[in-house]
Amino acid sequence: MVGMTEWAPDRGSELRMRWGWVVALGVIFLIAGIIALGSVVTATVASVFVVGVMMTLSGIAEIVHGFQMRSWGRFFLWVLIGALYVVAGFIAFSNPLLASLVLTLMLGIGLIAAGIVRGVLAVQLRGTSGWGWILLSAIITVIVGLMIVGGWPTTSLYVLGIFLGVDLVFAGVGWIAAGLALRNA
Repeated sequence: MVGMTEWAPDRGSELRMRWGWVVALGVIFLIAGIIALGSVVTATVASVFVVGVMMTLSGIAEIVHGFQMRSWGRFFLWVLIGALYVVAGFIAFSNPLLASLVLTLMLGIGLIAAGIVRGVLAVQLRGTSGWGWILLSAIITVIVGLMIVGGWPTTSLYVLGIFLGVDLVFAGVGWIAAGLALRNA
């Protein structure tokens, strides 16, 4: 049996040989992120469209799974859940601006809740090293959530697109840095 330590050098050397592809992937992500940030409304619609497609596919998978259930109650619940996903998915990609309203509001509320919970955690960790950074992170998360909810429904036109663009830019920079590190290794 081959241990993990024996696999690591082979996989690392294989990646080092393909460092250029890793950098190219990073450049593609970076360009896509810049494009998304250049047109945040289009990026918002595109991201909601993708969410709609994923929800529809997930709903179909749940319905198929429901038909494999042996009891009537489980069959009904799986099919109902799947049908709700399919309906939500169709709504998302048939009217992405309406779906972005709901998703943006949920995102803002989720950020506020996460920030509050993180703040409580930070207060409980008071006195330990780094607790202030956790508290600062909590405050920033709550502020971002309040900005999203406070500007809603207008924020629904651009927030998801900005998040997508920023994510793509950071992912691109990360892949480029990883590829260049592989080249230099």
